[in-house]
Amino acid sequence: MGITYQHAGVSLEAAEQATQKIAALAKSTFNERVIKEIGLFAGFYALDVQKYTHPVIVSSIDGVGTKLKIAFLLRQHDSVGQDLVNHCVNDIMTSGADPLFFLDYVGLGVLEPDVMAEIVGGMAKACRENGCALIGGETAEMPGFYTPGEYDLAGTIIGAVDRENIIDGSRIRPGDVLIALPSTGLHTNGYSLARKVLLEKARVSLSEKVQELDATWGEALLRVHKSYQTSIRTVRNDPALAGISHITGGGIAGNTNRLLRQGLKLCIDYSAWEMPRLFRLIQQYGEISEEEMRRVFNLGVGLIFIVQEEGATRVLSALQHCGEEPFVIGSVRG
Repeated sequence: MGITYQHAGVSLEAAEQATQKIAALAKSTFNERVIKEIGLFAGFYALDVQKYTHPVIVSSIDGVGTKLKIAFLLRQHDSVGQDLVNHCVNDIMTSGADPLFFLDYVGLGVLEPDVMAEIVGGMAKACRENGCALIGGETAEMPGFYTPGEYDLAGTIIGAVDRENIIDGSRIRPGDVLIALPSTGLHTNGYSLARKVLLEKARVSLSEKVQELDATWGEALLRVHKSYQTSIRTVRNDPALAGISHITGGGIAGNTNRLLRQGLKLCIDYSAWEMPRLFRLIQQYGEISEEEMRRVFNLGVGLIFIVQEEGATRVLSALQHCGEEPFVIGSVRG
């Protein structure tokens, strides 16, 4: 008998099982704008052109990074799917856009249908919560390329905004106030350093309950990257809003500086809030400098609104009314 694809490590039967599971999960995110079923060579989404006067398509692509390594160790795969979608939603909504649809890519060595269903189930949950349709994706089974039990994950999001409503930081002026929203943890950045410190240097057990965190190490490290959709929608049309910064890789200053034109600079008061215990423990165990912590981690700040000073009180109040706990962390200087 000759060599088959199965002998080479690729199971077409597993692929078919996974496709059936994924199709049902994806369909649960569909709305009236999705006009074709899963299974064709492309996804189809009918843009509501009546909603926008001058529609601009907005896109972003991202991954989850080495946070996946924690998911592998704990064999918990749904939360990273949520991380991926929420991260991408936040990215495009900083520009004022609404998310329309999402596409995923999963690369792995051996396809396990139940694991795939868990990953995509997390994506589908986040897509439903964000009003975003999961209309397609790609699962690449590549034996010998990935360590057994591991995979890579990436996602692309497409959104839309009216040209006149784009938020790009061009209205930022000296004196503008930085209003921060709390993160739920590390979100999806800084995990290479966190793993180096906690798993290699301190040799913690992910299943160990940590009193200071009121959770196990694993639970604390896998907390889902928060979606700020509701908060952004609450204040994005406020005339005082000049910019929105999603705090990902590069920390608070690294991300927020991307919005500032030449001649402007940030004045961040790092004493304005208490760094969450998880970050303090990582810093303590790793003997990490304050400067390095600020460059790598979000330090408890997931999103920043840059707001004209005269409208800051109004924006703070609006955010509080939608359930957030905003706090001022600094300003813009000339």
